[in-house]
Amino acid sequence: MKLKQKTLGSQGLTVPAIGLGCMGMTGFEEGHMYGQADEQEALATIHRSLELGGNFLDTADLYGPLKNEQLIAKAIAGNRDKYIIATKFGWEINDQNKVTWAINGKKEYVKKSLERSLKNLGTDYIDLYYLHRLDKSTPIEETVEAMSNLVKEGKVGYIGLSEVSSETVRRAHAVHPITAVQSEFSLFERTVEERGVLDTLNELGIGFVAYSPLGRGFLSGQIRSIHDLPEDDFRRNIPRFQEAYFHKNIELVEAIEALAAEKGATSSQLALAWIISKGILPIPGTKRRKYLEQNIEAAGIELSVEDLNKLESIVPIGTDTGLPYDEFSMGLID
Repeated sequence: MKLKQKTLGSQGLTVPAIGLGCMGMTGFEEGHMYGQADEQEALATIHRSLELGGNFLDTADLYGPLKNEQLIAKAIAGNRDKYIIATKFGWEINDQNKVTWAINGKKEYVKKSLERSLKNLGTDYIDLYYLHRLDKSTPIEETVEAMSNLVKEGKVGYIGLSEVSSETVRRAHAVHPITAVQSEFSLFERTVEERGVLDTLNELGIGFVAYSPLGRGFLSGQIRSIHDLPEDDFRRNIPRFQEAYFHKNIELVEAIEALAAEKGATSSQLALAWIISKGILPIPGTKRRKYLEQNIEAAGIELSVEDLNKLESIVPIGTDTGLPYDEFSMGLID
């Protein structure tokens, strides 16, 4: 199956119906985000994605840090023009390539981050450049003006924001057209709907990109016990995977699996098809070809209004499945 193309936002960016989240393909300086990485399989996964029409890759300077962008540089070498590369900045990385865990949206840092990402990606332009988190000590207008200058210089095609409120979106969009906003979104996490952010994006003609569209792996059905997660997997420390929520969430997954079986699909595929049906671009992360192929097949699943209603009755909007981050990280969401 070859992926269909769609327009993301109203500024002219064309993307496939499903993207590829690359974060898990490299380790992290403080341990592995999602278990061990395998570079050769990761490269093969990116190349297989392109064969199937999945040419939208999502990364960030934070991942590694910098190692993820460097991996993508290897994957796209000699084929840069066939890929759409989205990367992010904002988590401050110092001159020793260490994350300081501060957010920096100052104009000087925007420029510095962009030049570093271009070097790491082995390219002279980035298709979609996101502010990873809002710098609450710097006016969003300053950050977006600096990003706008990068567009004028031809180094960035389109700009985006991540995990921001409607008010921030409106202020940013008044400075330079925002093409996309990326936030966590899945059957298990619908805060952007509850807060009216999706309505704002639709009103302004801004695309929405859903990261963690499988509820950080819960909706894959692969996790039945906390022991299914590697010892150094960061999910062990977030509320959604703690005792208070774990078993309740497994029950929800089992109900989704039963509905998916009626459609001849997996719970992952049903969860992704639900997102796609809303006109949203999901970017499920995977580092293996097997799961990539399953994810891409989800774009071909047709869901009726009855299917959608059944699915949403299992996990109605407002269902408490546990916070997706620890207290520190939750505090960084606008």
